[in-house]
Amino acid sequence: VFGKDITLLLMLNNLAADHKTVKVDMSASTVLYTRRAVTEILKASTSVELGSKQGKHIKLKIPYAYYGKYLTTDKRIQVTALCEVMHRQGLKLLVEKTIILEDTNIIIKIPRRVVVNRAATIEISYANPLPEPVNKCVLLVTLMNQQVKINLAPLAPRERSKIYFEFTPRRAGPLQLQVDFSCDKFSHVKGFVTIGVAPA
Repeated sequence: VFGKDITLLLMLNNLAADHKTVKVDMSASTVLYTRRAVTEILKASTSVELGSKQGKHIKLKIPYAYYGKYLTTDKRIQVTALCEVMHRQGLKLLVEKTIILEDTNIIIKIPRRVVVNRAATIEISYANPLPEPVNKCVLLVTLMNQQVKINLAPLAPRERSKIYFEFTPRRAGPLQLQVDFSCDKFSHVKGFVTIGVAPA
């Protein structure tokens, strides 16, 4: 989840009867959705001794402090591990994993029944998932082809807050509500719901 430390496990298994030494070079970079690297955030090397038919795991931790300010709006991190079996000429294995960090900060609650020409109130809950305060918080609410910009108070670390938004639908049928939350530390955290509007 965005804002938390990331922990990964690399599993190594020696399927042969003889002892092996494996050198592992690991790196992590923030990337765009096209997989183009933006910033390298972590580099680590280690060596693992594997006995006959033995398996071991290597734990890799990427703290939020390492990736937070380098993350793009795609919220993707690519981790690679190049595993090289020592004393075996040219025996290498590359393992890659792309992590997409989830946003859990927008929660939209709509009334059980929304009716044409009757005012309805929506609850929009938003949060700061980071271990540090955020400022310049802005919520963009798009509904019925109109966009409303709401300036919000700063949020303390891990704080959740909510606002109430009132609207009056003018026709029956489905309505799309989109919410976009931004601040000085991250931007464009989105949430959306479809509201079914009943005839009067």
